[in-house]
Amino acid sequence: MAGFPKLKICGVRDGAFARRAEELGVDYLGFIFAEKSPRYVTPDAAAAIAATLDRARGPVFAKATTGKPQRAEPVRLVGVFTTSAIDEIMEISRKIPLDVVQLHSRDYGADEILRLKAAGLEVWQLGAKEDKAKVADFVNSREGAVVPDAVLLDGWAGALCGGTGRRADWEFASELALAGVRVVLAGGLSSANIGGAAATGCAVLDVNSSLEESPGVKSIALLEELFQSWRQIRKAHWE
Repeated sequence: MAGFPKLKICGVRDGAFARRAEELGVDYLGFIFAEKSPRYVTPDAAAAIAATLDRARGPVFAKATTGKPQRAEPVRLVGVFTTSAIDEIMEISRKIPLDVVQLHSRDYGADEILRLKAAGLEVWQLGAKEDKAKVADFVNSREGAVVPDAVLLDGWAGALCGGTGRRADWEFASELALAGVRVVLAGGLSSANIGGAAATGCAVLDVNSSLEESPGVKSIALLEELFQSWRQIRKAHWE
């Protein structure tokens, strides 16, 4: 069985929610910089939220001031971009600062991915609908090519991808993971199905809209419910 996946909470717009997620042990927090999204956050607001996290002060500060055990690793921050130019992405990445750039578009090419990687950023990129053809062809096409560090699979609703609550193709995700592709699985994940998603073998599970009271408004109560399920699943199957 593959190792236990990492957990990403996306669409963060509230400092109290972000701090609670960090406290609970989330691996990644995602900020969406796509202005048409109801979960859009300005770079200044995201930087202000990031500055309140324990990761901004270092693990020694976290232990000394909260009395909680130190995390094995600090929470990592992800920026989600759809149409932004690479220069803008680089500027925002420095401002927050970001650890990961999620290119939620297929319009970014090899040169742009290389620039982001050269800046020390991890890069995840959205997989296209047509990637579902054959797993072997998909894997072979990546050999010798400039590829992102992970492929993100999300749920499509017509021409829209992401934030729709639609599930991605879990079977395809599992096949890619078995073939050695690092997969970030998004789309319709919740406390009700997170166990099944974890069993796909994907490296990261990306939860967003199921944690909301309304589009863009996250709920700490729903976050805590997710983590209760998450811990039970880990204890039952991975520990």
